[in-house]
Amino acid sequence: MIGEILMTVFQELALSRKVQQAIDEMGFEEPSPIQAACIPLVLEGRDVIGQAQTGTGKTAAFGIPLVERVTPESRVQALVLTPTRELAIQVAGEFRKIAKYKRVRTLPIYGGQSIGHQIRALQQGVQIVIGTPGRVLDHIRRGTLKLSNLRTVVLDEADEMLDMGFIDDIETILRETPAERQTLLFSATFTSDIKRLAVRYMKSPEHVTVNRGEVTVPLIDQVYYKVLERNKLESLCRIVDSEEVQLGIIFCRTKRGVDELVEALLARGYLVDGLHGDLSQAQRDRVMNKFRRSEVELLVATDVAARGIDVDNVTHVINYDIPQDPESYVHRIGRTGRAGKRGLAITLVTPREFKLLKQIERETKATLVAREVPSLADVAERQAEIWRNRIIEAIQDGGLGHYRAILGNIIDEHDPIDVACAALKLASAGELENQEEADYDFGDTGATPGMVRFFVNIGRTARISPGDLVRTISEEAGVPGQVVGKIDIFDRFTFVEIEEESAPFVYEALRQSRINGARVNMEPAKPRVRSR
Repeated sequence: MIGEILMTVFQELALSRKVQQAIDEMGFEEPSPIQAACIPLVLEGRDVIGQAQTGTGKTAAFGIPLVERVTPESRVQALVLTPTRELAIQVAGEFRKIAKYKRVRTLPIYGGQSIGHQIRALQQGVQIVIGTPGRVLDHIRRGTLKLSNLRTVVLDEADEMLDMGFIDDIETILRETPAERQTLLFSATFTSDIKRLAVRYMKSPEHVTVNRGEVTVPLIDQVYYKVLERNKLESLCRIVDSEEVQLGIIFCRTKRGVDELVEALLARGYLVDGLHGDLSQAQRDRVMNKFRRSEVELLVATDVAARGIDVDNVTHVINYDIPQDPESYVHRIGRTGRAGKRGLAITLVTPREFKLLKQIERETKATLVAREVPSLADVAERQAEIWRNRIIEAIQDGGLGHYRAILGNIIDEHDPIDVACAALKLASAGELENQEEADYDFGDTGATPGMVRFFVNIGRTARISPGDLVRTISEEAGVPGQVVGKIDIFDRFTFVEIEEESAPFVYEALRQSRINGARVNMEPAKPRVRSR
């Protein structure tokens, strides 16, 4: 019944039976907004500018009609240019799925792979070539890639290609293509450079825009954890330990951040590796192969390095550093929830980043569910549950005779329960041991019970009112105004009480912020001196 519904929806696009069958098997429920808008235009042979981010289904928006239009003739009929080898491989993989029941050969060509292998594949005949500008231009100059019969050229992630300095290569390639070709351009942004490129090389293009509100990543649960900067690594470890992470990608903002987090996680015993722009292509390939084979559970990466990662069984994406803009957020979380599988996107938010989180929610029309960082007791119980299940599975699987022989007469001399506990202690490497919580200790600040009293270095001369202070605390720290207690405003300073549970978040958020334009310094207050 579901298959019939899907076919009815996509039949409106007048696709052939073979392409329709492949789409059904790929699990497409219905055309995304950009697919519904672009596919008919591309099938008509129109030039199209598609403005859309990752997560909108743009690859299929040009992939489905290109596969539909190519003929079995052994000549290059379509060329797709991508900024990175990873994206070229990903797009080629998508095309192969769409062309499963058609006699269409696709070939990704990119630097870092033997050019001899690519030349032999081109000589055997392909209909669609997907490649990076540098390697495509290399083949054109060698005469191994002939574009005289080209019908369509696609510029995928055009803004990225221009940012990476490929404009000259792109223009050289376009000049080598037939004048009567169809040109498709897809870009997350429509900058002046993109506009100039479109004016110069496209014929009356249709401009299709997918609004941010339509940017959706299906089957992805999105949550956030409010964490303290000083406890960020510890919070990450607790979250990972309480989740069933099969394959996860952790995003950091900088290359240095990737290296430092990888080192810290390795020291704690996690199966982890890093990916960033300073790695050679051979190193990148080695890391990605380990990740695909599940030899590492966690891949720590920068945004640029992770572009084009196409691993279907990624279960978790974790934003260790919150992305700086909504587009990057959508790019990141689109690495999970693929091939019809459910994924989880986790974002760690420090008090100072709470406004950025709200901006991401507002512009992507998404609601991130707040979760509490698991306590050590929560993590311990979760780990205990995992170990209990492992033990039960081992008993049910049988084959324990060899281990009974090893234990010999130990069971006769010691309590079997003690023997089992000792074996569990050795196997778990002590990870089930009790640990102590670590958090801010503000000491005695002279506050009323259950509160922490802070000194703030501005007062009436900075024209602040109790309402200003409560509003700033709520907005900056992401806490309700009710956590604010007694406020004493003097001419040049202020005392304010905050509930103990929220005090660390307020302290981190406001200690170097501004209120009414005045620089704020916030410190735990000294206890009041009581008169005798």
